[in-house]
Amino acid sequence: MMKKLAVAALLALLTLAAALPAGASMSKYSAVFTDTFDTVISLIGFAESEEAFNQQAAAVHAMYQRLHKLFDTYNSYEDEGIVSIYTLNQRAAKESVAVDPLLFSLLSFCKSNSDLCAGQVNIAMGSVLSIWHDYREAGLDDPEHASLPPMDALLAASEHASLDDLILDSEAMTVRFADPELKLDVGAVAKGYATELIAQMLLSGDMPSFVISAGGNVRAGHAPQDGRAKWGVGIQDPDGSVLGLTDIVETLYLSDLSVVTSGDYQRFYVVDGKTYSHLIDPDTLMPGTFYRSVSIITEDSGFADMLSTAAFLMPYEESRAFIESLDGVEAIWLFADGTMELTDGAKQWAKSFGATNQ
Repeated sequence: MMKKLAVAALLALLTLAAALPAGASMSKYSAVFTDTFDTVISLIGFAESEEAFNQQAAAVHAMYQRLHKLFDTYNSYEDEGIVSIYTLNQRAAKESVAVDPLLFSLLSFCKSNSDLCAGQVNIAMGSVLSIWHDYREAGLDDPEHASLPPMDALLAASEHASLDDLILDSEAMTVRFADPELKLDVGAVAKGYATELIAQMLLSGDMPSFVISAGGNVRAGHAPQDGRAKWGVGIQDPDGSVLGLTDIVETLYLSDLSVVTSGDYQRFYVVDGKTYSHLIDPDTLMPGTFYRSVSIITEDSGFADMLSTAAFLMPYEESRAFIESLDGVEAIWLFADGTMELTDGAKQWAKSFGATNQ
């Protein structure tokens, strides 16, 4: 099951909105997109006019649509002249495939940062993740007969998950698979990476005061232009109905930062009364079970997306040490019993530790 946030609730989670002060030169506008990355994406921004905002929103929407197609594991867009992850999985073991620079940059980013994440985020695990995807979809379609993938199939697939077999040629901008059974899946990073590209576009344009929410990925630009110094970003209660602010377990006040959450409540299915999430541990080949969610706070949304998955798949002491070893990165861990742990740096933004939007 995938919990999809209602639009009104998503906007509430994004920003604890204050009324625009009289005489303000910039006004607040919002837009919602529902046709990319299989989630609801919200944009709030301060612009000189509704027309100016709509121009920015249209550019954001178009870029999300383009990136969705490039990063898509399950669909071909070759009739549009687009080489997607799906196309690479079909062709790159047979020949070197030229790709869009944006897709090449994502693959380079993931490959170069895999060691930093202790191998917990491996985009070459597509064959393993595809098996889990198929069983999850079948279980959602027919819950009474939901089942787990056989471990022997997962183990066999994991034999073809080496990033060394992903050959990237930066001069020719081509991709090739040295292992004919290698498959890519960039789902652990794609939304965050796309959101950061779009954030940089907005920051360099006429609407640098904004906040984007894309299915657990929040990217705040410059401070809101309404007298507040910070945006308010809510950390969701995994068991909440997402009907209002009572479903927020913590509020962070920040700007020019990302907050990205990985959780077991976002995509899951149930087998014999037990929930199995989409976050698969590359060591056990089973879903991680240490937390309900892990939220990462750092500037780059793509980096935060990768780190949230890695931290989710590590035991707490290891996960905390991992995060504390990184400069400019903070985290919040939410456990099954409802307790929460924050890095010391995260507390400076947390409402429960005295932070405000002033």
